[in-house]
Amino acid sequence: MQKNNDQFLLYSLALSLIPQLGSQGIKNIISYCGGPGEFFRMPAGKAAKIPGIGPKLLAERKHEEKLVQKASLILEECRKHAIRLHSYLDADYPERLKSFADSPIIFYSKGNIDLNSSRTVGIVGTRNASEYGKTITRKIVEELSPYGPTIISGLAYGVDIAAHRAALEYELPTIAVLGNSLEGIYPAAHKVTAMSLCEQGGLISEYPIGTVMNPNNFPARNRIIAALSDALIVVEAAKKGGALITAEIAYSYNREVFAVPGNLQNIYSEGCNNLIRGMKAAIYTGSRDIKEALSWTEANEEPIKQSLDLSQFSEPEQQLLTLIKENTTIQIDQLGWQSQLPVSELASLLLNLEFQGVIKALPGKKYSLA
Repeated sequence: MQKNNDQFLLYSLALSLIPQLGSQGIKNIISYCGGPGEFFRMPAGKAAKIPGIGPKLLAERKHEEKLVQKASLILEECRKHAIRLHSYLDADYPERLKSFADSPIIFYSKGNIDLNSSRTVGIVGTRNASEYGKTITRKIVEELSPYGPTIISGLAYGVDIAAHRAALEYELPTIAVLGNSLEGIYPAAHKVTAMSLCEQGGLISEYPIGTVMNPNNFPARNRIIAALSDALIVVEAAKKGGALITAEIAYSYNREVFAVPGNLQNIYSEGCNNLIRGMKAAIYTGSRDIKEALSWTEANEEPIKQSLDLSQFSEPEQQLLTLIKENTTIQIDQLGWQSQLPVSELASLLLNLEFQGVIKALPGKKYSLA
């Protein structure tokens, strides 16, 4: 069975409809069985050995017909609404998302999206953004526009929608990660903006058509915003809330996290100030902070040519140097994923190359050529 044929996608979707299975469980099934459909056909004794698959999940195998039928209906509805499905093993699945254990096995998109754009910045904050917060959000996007990043947010009221609208104004691609399925826009007040996003970026969600609105979906979708963002900027945030959840996840993913400092008497500055105080975010003072952290050049500026004779290095070193050069900057997790080198060997090779002055370590466990 070809990994990206209709049957593979159909059964991947069917597995995703099993309650409590989760993305990691599905990945274990595909890895162990060789494909999603094989889970329903292999002997029970063998299926029971799949990591994380207990008796309750094994019992779901008897519902194969019902699950496949429901998956087929979802596929048909997606076609009606011009919604694309992306499987974990598709060639265009976002590289930034793939390396995390909790990345969705299936997600949905609508619009004109580059899922692997070279530069991405997430901008999040409170739904109760002040005029200052909205103004700063627009200014951030304006200052970033010469670098041409994709702006990522969640289409919510306040800072999120201000970021999307500013991206549209400055003709930057922008992606909204939704906590609901894509056939309906939430909040409805942002439907016009969402339609514009589909021309200049798009919408993505991990929730299939027909999913009932659930407030718990919104904190869960924040991990996708965090994973897709090379850098995350928190503009205004209270002591608790979705923006802080996103920042915490981005920090755990070794993303560059920035927070806009605010008035000590404003409750919607408390979250940003606490992130800075706890050293989970750097102070955002301007686009230069992002440029330096991510080693960016302006979109119309030619990057410095790297002259490097690879023949003097071992084969594994050549592999790593090629990956670093192709990506300009790359995280150690991505290096490990793409090179398939053992962690201990990877760390040793990187350290040796750093000692030789060929590469340099950057914040966020990233590397670039020296």
